[in-house]
Parts: sequence; structure tokens; C-alpha cells
Amino acid sequence: MKRMSPWLLLVAFIVSVNCFADSDSAALFKSKCAMCHGPDGTGSTMGQKLGVKSYKSPDIKKQSDADLKNSITNGKGKMPAYKSLTPEQVDGLVKYVRELGK
Repeated sequence: MKRMSPWLLLVAFIVSVNCFADSDSAALFKSKCAMCHGPDGTGSTMGQKLGVKSYKSPDIKKQSDADLKNSITNGKGKMPAYKSLTPEQVDGLVKYVRELGK
């Protein structure tokens, strides 16, 4: 049996960590955000009544990552603050929101 290259093992590790991070972000979104923002980021019925904008809207797309991080951490309008999230979790949510907005 041939030995695997250390570089190949490193690449496999990085890919697996990124996959888990994405699934963690999806789970976090589902538990904290989807109630209002909907599973696809276009807004649930309740969220639309609260004025939630779709992640596909130009208003959301033009916001910087820092703006989104601030909204998640400190809340905005009727959205509650999520100060208990780690910076890594907030970064993951921003990345996930960007994907939903495509």
C-alpha cells in the first residue's frame, strides 16, 4: 500500500473542516435565523410581516460583511442581538447569508 502524501492529507483535512463549518453555520442559521428569515433567506410569513428583507434583495447584497456582522451581533430594528455568538459563528453566518443571497 502506498503512503499518502502529507500535502494530500492536509488538503483533505482543510476540506473536511470547511464542510463541517458550513454545516455548523447552516444548523445555527436554522436554529437562530430561519424562524424570521426563512430557510432560504427570502423571509418566512412571520418575518415578512416584520419587514424582513430577502437576502437576494439589493439592499442586503450591498451591505458589507461588517454591516451584516454588526446586525447579527447587536440586532437591528426588530431583530434581536446575538451577542453570545462567537466571532467564528458570526463569520460563518455571514458567509451562509451570502450564499443564500446568490
